[in-house]
Amino acid sequence: MEEKLIQRFESAVARLEALSAGFRTASTPGNGADAPMDPSIAAYDDLMAQFVGRVSTAAVKIGGKVLDVTKILEEAFRVQKELLMKIKQSQKPDLTGLAEFLKPLNEVIMKANALTEGKRSDFFNHLKTAADSLSALAWMAYSGKDCGMSLPIAHVEESWQMAEFYNNKILVEFKTKDPNHVEWAKALKELYVPGLRDYVKSFYPLGPVWSPTGKTIVSAPSKAPPLSAPVPPPPPPDSLFSSESSVTSSSSRPKEGMAAVFQEIGSGKSVTTGLRKVTNDMKTKNRADRTGIVGVSEKESRSSSHSFSKAGPPKLELQMGRKWVVENQIGRKNLVIDDCDAKQSVYIFGCKDSVLKIQGKVNNITIDKCNKMGIVFTDVVAACEIVNCNGVEVQCQGSAPTISVDNTTGCQLYLSKDSLETSITTAKSSEINVLVTGSDPDGDWVEHSLPQQFVHAYKDGQFQTSPVSHSGG
Repeated sequence: MEEKLIQRFESAVARLEALSAGFRTASTPGNGADAPMDPSIAAYDDLMAQFVGRVSTAAVKIGGKVLDVTKILEEAFRVQKELLMKIKQSQKPDLTGLAEFLKPLNEVIMKANALTEGKRSDFFNHLKTAADSLSALAWMAYSGKDCGMSLPIAHVEESWQMAEFYNNKILVEFKTKDPNHVEWAKALKELYVPGLRDYVKSFYPLGPVWSPTGKTIVSAPSKAPPLSAPVPPPPPPDSLFSSESSVTSSSSRPKEGMAAVFQEIGSGKSVTTGLRKVTNDMKTKNRADRTGIVGVSEKESRSSSHSFSKAGPPKLELQMGRKWVVENQIGRKNLVIDDCDAKQSVYIFGCKDSVLKIQGKVNNITIDKCNKMGIVFTDVVAACEIVNCNGVEVQCQGSAPTISVDNTTGCQLYLSKDSLETSITTAKSSEINVLVTGSDPDGDWVEHSLPQQFVHAYKDGQFQTSPVSHSGG
């Protein structure tokens, strides 16, 4: 009880100091001296002090890249506060003006996404959780029921659900390793649910409240093609509006709703410089041929082009006695790791047209940005993760508690009778097939296709989701 009273007192003092000093100096003539005193702004200060502050405290104890991405998260919430203050002093802009108004927030979120690009770091799950979670701040773009977005409260919840896929991985990985990482993950979840969700519910359940007599937001001149262009440019990848990007292709009224906002943002040079083109190997029709069980005698097929960031020299080495690194191996069908133990992990990155056999039990296996790669392993203690791959085949000869497939096209999983209780998680992936042994160990493999399409039906006050079944194979 005493600690809670002290926290409330410190929060009140901090808010009074900000109101008396920081806000006054930041105000410009004509903005109105009472704007910072608005209850919604004071409540936002409490949100940052209580929830963002808790995430920051945990990040300081961890340091490194986790602290870096947390600082960007802090910046994003500060920018949102500035925009909330401007909203109270501005008239509601048109869609082009709204895109321009939200650009400062979008640019900060792009900085967080940039940290997840390139070679996967040991703290990739932290970076991905923080970056994906920031899409929740796009609730500010809600402008009405026809804008193509969920209501602000639902948008915050849906955005966190996407980020929680990676947040749960942190909780599992560090449950018995480091309580600081667990605290960071729990604090980040509470920042959004209930933190930001309840804040939006209290003050902006129907979106931002603009001033009818405030100043007008002037849109920056745009060199973009007309909004009625038949093929509008795509929105920036993994940006502020990532969860709503599908609106651009599905809307039948390109001059209305959030589709126009996405198009306007997509036309800015500073925003689209990082756009990635769809290469041939990303297309479903160009998936790798299925060739049966992974083996060294596997016939080589023509390789589809697949871009790797800053490919370096090939590696197959044990680093610091704990992590086997297999990188940039091309056309090698006889790679073997046979001196491993249950405390070591295996990280496979940027390999193509190769086969790796892992003999023995290891703690964790990660397959990242590999193309037409085969991996045969015996046992894993924690999980086998397949991320950003195309046309891979993975065979478990022993047991694996968890196999996760993320952002991957074309993946064949072969499970032995000892691994049939494996939990398989998929996200943003297609053409995932699981082959299991029948009653006869020497018999044929039985193939099962995992659903990649789902039907969502609204019944009894909630949505019920079921996989789409296709007849005829």
